[in-house]
Amino acid sequence: MTPSPGRALAAAALAVLLAGCGTGSTDGADGPDTGGGRSARPGGTAPAASHTTGTPAPAGPAARSAPVGLSIPAIGVDTPVIPLGLAADGTVEVPPVAADDPAGWYRHSPTPGRTGPSVLLGHVTVGRFGDGVFRHLDRLRPGDRAVARLEDGTAAEFTVTSVRTVARSAFPTEDVYGDVDRPELRLITCGGPRSGDGYRDNVIVFAKLTGVRPRL
Repeated sequence: MTPSPGRALAAAALAVLLAGCGTGSTDGADGPDTGGGRSARPGGTAPAASHTTGTPAPAGPAARSAPVGLSIPAIGVDTPVIPLGLAADGTVEVPPVAADDPAGWYRHSPTPGRTGPSVLLGHVTVGRFGDGVFRHLDRLRPGDRAVARLEDGTAAEFTVTSVRTVARSAFPTEDVYGDVDRPELRLITCGGPRSGDGYRDNVIVFAKLTGVRPRL
């Protein structure tokens, strides 16, 4: 499917942001530096690594409500979620670099549980503070759960369908932002080895809504 012009522009802005992946700030300062150059992969959006499984049964859309928290039990994540917009230069804002860094929801994407791809971002490292909230995102496997706590007191539960590590030069913008006919979730961070100008890759988790329930 072809994304709308506005969504395509947002996707391009996101790709530009993730190409930096910690450069120009303290976000990746403590990460290992392999000293290697940028690695371009043949085949455009072909992933460096991908884990997939059967499609879980979909659930109906949730009410429109902004996310305020996110839990991913398999990797020990339980974090607040803050809204992110666009910075003055047209790139997507990033969460603050802090000791207890939160995840961020790109507020020009659908709220979690609404039809379409809801996009959440998080740091892999936060400079002198060490590991970022999405440090172990690449450890997720199909079937793992991610639960978005929503402002209206409900929780949208997603099941991971695939995990991709892609070269940042081949960021799959349409796969991330392209129109879909059901509620889905995208979790994004930096990944792979460090090169001279930041992390080489991006880690992208794809998940589908499998339930909406009152928040406990």
